[in-house]
Amino acid sequence: MVLDPCRENTAMTPGGLGFNETARELDFRIGRASLQAIGSTSALVSFADFYVILRPLAEQDCFFQGGPVRNYSQKTSLFLALLMLSALHPVTAQAAGEPQAEEPTYLYKTTFVRAAPGRLLELIDLYKNRMAVYEASGDERPFWWRHTQGDQWDLMLLFPMGSYTEYYAQEKVSRRNKAAEASPLSPGDFQKKLDACSSWREDVFVLGPPLETVKKEFAGMAYFHIEICVALPGKQAELYKEREMENAYGVATGRPENMIFRRDQGAVWDLYTLGCYRDLKHWASSPELTKEQRDLAARKAGFNSSDEIGPYLRTLIDMHRDTMGVAIK
Repeated sequence: MVLDPCRENTAMTPGGLGFNETARELDFRIGRASLQAIGSTSALVSFADFYVILRPLAEQDCFFQGGPVRNYSQKTSLFLALLMLSALHPVTAQAAGEPQAEEPTYLYKTTFVRAAPGRLLELIDLYKNRMAVYEASGDERPFWWRHTQGDQWDLMLLFPMGSYTEYYAQEKVSRRNKAAEASPLSPGDFQKKLDACSSWREDVFVLGPPLETVKKEFAGMAYFHIEICVALPGKQAELYKEREMENAYGVATGRPENMIFRRDQGAVWDLYTLGCYRDLKHWASSPELTKEQRDLAARKAGFNSSDEIGPYLRTLIDMHRDTMGVAIK
């Protein structure tokens, strides 16, 4: 099969892609899918009886869902149309810089708390005593840990919610209220004590990994590292993708994978990554690799080289904070 007007420069494989080295522009649309390549290379999508043509239309050409297609067998098929759309999707998604991994759907509330001067231990005890109330209400206990260095807050709490519909269902709200009223501290008294022993609090609702994944990551771990970011305008999706790429690079170089949480609403932060470790040594250790090995892992993850990972991240963020801390026992 050939692609006019550059017949000699076009290659085609059944069901695959052909490349026209001399074409200057391709702009092909089927329904909502679109593919555009400008420069020295453009792409062609082909199936058994159809291929997209990039030249003035002839009598035997027909329009198929907004794109010119030649039909040699006259077997117009909805099945073929769906195949064409599904084949275009990963190409157009990659061209647009969209994340390829499945979007997170499990909802959490992240709370950062800074203790009032001299009242950190009182704040920790207040939350410790409240854990029984969370369990009595049928809610999952929050995952939490204590800051040792980094940002200005002292405690991070990660409350599993599932979804807004699930968490705020009438039955769950009623059970939550009953558990709170039956506790030694009424909801009002708990809030007064919390106000007295905290300087400020910040909530951000995030979508993250499934609950079982988070439980597994926290199990037996005692040291934590969070990197929390505000993206530059319009860079949120690209920042999320970069975090996925860093995860791929880390795993390829023998590092534990970080969990990624994306903002749904609340505080200013667009996303954060959270890594769980046995101890400080576990966090700091990494296999001894050559520069060539690191660069190979970086390229496989989507970076140009291992040296460009940090600089690339900084083209996507307005600001970020790193905080490390330990488990609360």
